[in-house]
Amino acid sequence: MATVAPPAAEEGERIAKVIARAGLCSRREAERWIGEGRVSVDGLVITCPALNVTAKHSIAVDGQPLPDADQRRLWRYHKPPGVLTTHRDPQGRPTVFEQLPEALGRVIAIGRLDMSSEGLLLLTNDGDLARWISLPSTGWLRRYRVRAFGHVEDADLARLKSGITLNGIAYGPIEARIETTKGANVWLNVALREGKNREVRVVLEHLGLKVNRLIRVSYGPFQLGGLARGEVASVPRKVLSEQLGRRGGA
Repeated sequence: MATVAPPAAEEGERIAKVIARAGLCSRREAERWIGEGRVSVDGLVITCPALNVTAKHSIAVDGQPLPDADQRRLWRYHKPPGVLTTHRDPQGRPTVFEQLPEALGRVIAIGRLDMSSEGLLLLTNDGDLARWISLPSTGWLRRYRVRAFGHVEDADLARLKSGITLNGIAYGPIEARIETTKGANVWLNVALREGKNREVRVVLEHLGLKVNRLIRVSYGPFQLGGLARGEVASVPRKVLSEQLGRRGGA
C-alpha cells in the first residue's frame, strides 16, 4: 500500500485526532481504522497513525471525504426509559439514536444510561471529546435521583463515601442521602464520579434496595433542567468553550 510522509513534527495534528473530532469515532478507533488501511490522505492509503496533517490535506475514510469538523458540538438529551444507548441492537430493541432528529447528523453518546434509566445524556460530534469526558481521571460528578423499594438507614449510605468492593469490583466514593420516603419506596439523591456499569443499582441492591426508577439530573456542569423526555438542546458554543477550554483533546 502507498504511504504518506508526515509533515514536520511541529505542523498540524495527529490524523487520528482529526478523524475523532469529525465525529466518526474515537481516537482509538481511528487508529485501528488506519491500521486496517481504511484511511487515505491526498489519495494515498496510510497504515500508520504517526502522521500529522493540516487543513491543506485531503482526508478520506472508506473513500468518503472527512466531514467538516470546524466546530465541536455538544447536546443535552433527555433519554426516556425503554431505549438503549447504542447505535445498533441485534435484538431489534429501540435505541437512542433512532429517536434523535436527523439534523444532528452522526453523534456519539458520552457514557451510557441503561435501558430502564432516564435523564440527562450528553451527545457530541467529537469522538475525542466523548472519550475525554468519560475518563475517570476527568472526575466530573454525575448526580441522580433514585427511587427504590425498601428501607435504608443514613448510616448505611454514609459508609458509601469511602467506596465499596462488591464481587471483586471496586466502586469509588458515592455520596447518597435520603430525600423523602413514600410508602414502601424511598427517594435518594446519589452522586458519583466514575459510573461503572449499573453501579447505582448494584450498590443499592447490596444495601437491600430495589431500584425502580433512576434519573440522571446532571453530568459535570451540565444539567437536565426542564428538558422534556426525548428533547434535545444544543449547548451554546460559548458555554462549551467556558466549560472545556482547551481540554478534552482540543
